[in-house]
Amino acid sequence: MSPHAQDTNEHPAVTRFREYLRIDTRQPTPDYAGSTAFLIRQAQEIDMPYRVVECVKGKPTVIMTFEGQDPSLPSLLLNSHTDVVPVFPEMWTQDPMGANKVDGFIYARGSQDMKCVGISYLEVLRRYRKEGKKPLRTIHLTWVPGKSHFRPF
Repeated sequence: MSPHAQDTNEHPAVTRFREYLRIDTRQPTPDYAGSTAFLIRQAQEIDMPYRVVECVKGKPTVIMTFEGQDPSLPSLLLNSHTDVVPVFPEMWTQDPMGANKVDGFIYARGSQDMKCVGISYLEVLRRYRKEGKKPLRTIHLTWVPGKSHFRPF
């Protein structure tokens, strides 16, 4: 089986996670277009309104909103960044962008910071939508181009 072939027993959430990990968002030249397209597709599949804002040209922020039962309540903002730190391939036993699964472990840059967090947000809201649940308050999600691009006021 090729390293990118889907295991037929793999949960679809894991498959989506691995797909997200394979988008090469390594600094200093992250594939923001690829990660943005992936996130937009997820929003569309979940039927969640989204928009893309570029405060800095070429560095998109993806914003999604899951409206709560009572939009008058203060909302919740969950944030994630799409880029990952550079890779030193000689320090890896697997392709750092391959999201290869070996003995149940997934090897990829971003698998523990920060892509795992962003995909977790989506998977919870995907499950909520599927089960017909709605949170009490509105939840906004943001995927920013990288914490290194923000400057203190």
